[in-house]
Amino acid sequence: MPDFTLPRSERLRSLKAIRRMFGEGKSGFVYPYRFIYLVHSPEQADSQAHEEPAHERCVNVMFSVPKKFHKRANRRNLLKRRTREAYRLGRETMCEKIAQSGCSVDMAFIYSTKECHTYKTINNAVQRIMAQVAEHL
Repeated sequence: MPDFTLPRSERLRSLKAIRRMFGEGKSGFVYPYRFIYLVHSPEQADSQAHEEPAHERCVNVMFSVPKKFHKRANRRNLLKRRTREAYRLGRETMCEKIAQSGCSVDMAFIYSTKECHTYKTINNAVQRIMAQVAEHL
């Protein structure tokens, strides 16, 4: 049975890794998200995963909702919560493909519209983003 939690080890927290991802990563747009990802080759993944073994660290992810578009913190938290839920429930296929290739991926989801969309819309967008990232491996 798959584990549907999002542990701290799978969250992108390092400022150095975030800067590298935004500087060297590839980006795209699937309404309502802008996404950025950086693929690490197997030897890079082993050298950068000094905390966790490489087989446990397939994807590090971060979620962002800019204050520019949503001024209220409760709205930003709602959108981040919906995004995390959609990611958690649909990440298995992407993680399997990444594990087969032996690499690791850093990823950022940035909510880029002023409207507050339903979970269904968010889920569809997150699934399409993960499919695009998985096919570019």
